[in-house]
Amino acid sequence: MEIAYEKDNKERVPFEHYLAEYKQADPLEMSARTGAVYDEGKRQFRLNFMGRAYYVAFPEFAITPEGEADGLWLPVSMNAAQILMIRFLLEGCTAKGTGKFLTYREVPWGEVYYRQFSGRCLSRLAFSYGNKLSRFCSAMEKLGAVKLEQGDAAYEMEIFDGYRVRFLLWAGDDEFPPSSQILFSDNFAAAFHAEDLVVVCDVVISSLKAMKD
Repeated sequence: MEIAYEKDNKERVPFEHYLAEYKQADPLEMSARTGAVYDEGKRQFRLNFMGRAYYVAFPEFAITPEGEADGLWLPVSMNAAQILMIRFLLEGCTAKGTGKFLTYREVPWGEVYYRQFSGRCLSRLAFSYGNKLSRFCSAMEKLGAVKLEQGDAAYEMEIFDGYRVRFLLWAGDDEFPPSSQILFSDNFAAAFHAEDLVVVCDVVISSLKAMKD
């Protein structure tokens, strides 16, 4: 897949920075640190992202899905998702969670970025799907998320191997507006900054909205 973006895209400069770092990185070191298997002959990583496997070429960053390309691999067409993937290879690591899930305020520096997270993620999720629970459930299941018995509708999605996010919704009514909560497995702090988690959720919600009924 070609990596393309408009000249005025605000993600252009950081993405070019990460591309330059990626080309100079040691692929075997990245593989050992992140758990993404590297094929030296084909010069590509195999990386799981949002429940699907992708091949990521090295040193020229390009992404192709494992198996047939279809609408379910649409997240990696987003610049934000591409940045998450390349940053995980450059800076991420394998880390086991304890089974505990944290609110955004509980992750390191989450309080600092909470206003941004609340607007871009919690409010967007609640007002997009709080009165459209069946559509939310359908889209989540198409993306391979696991249904949970919480709230009025809830699903758990694995972003990278072992890094899990829970999306919970409560429907609105005549008295109360819809609401949402998003929880993160407690290993996220080992590989991601608080601002990255905003992007993670933004990519998931954008993927849901792009899913066809």
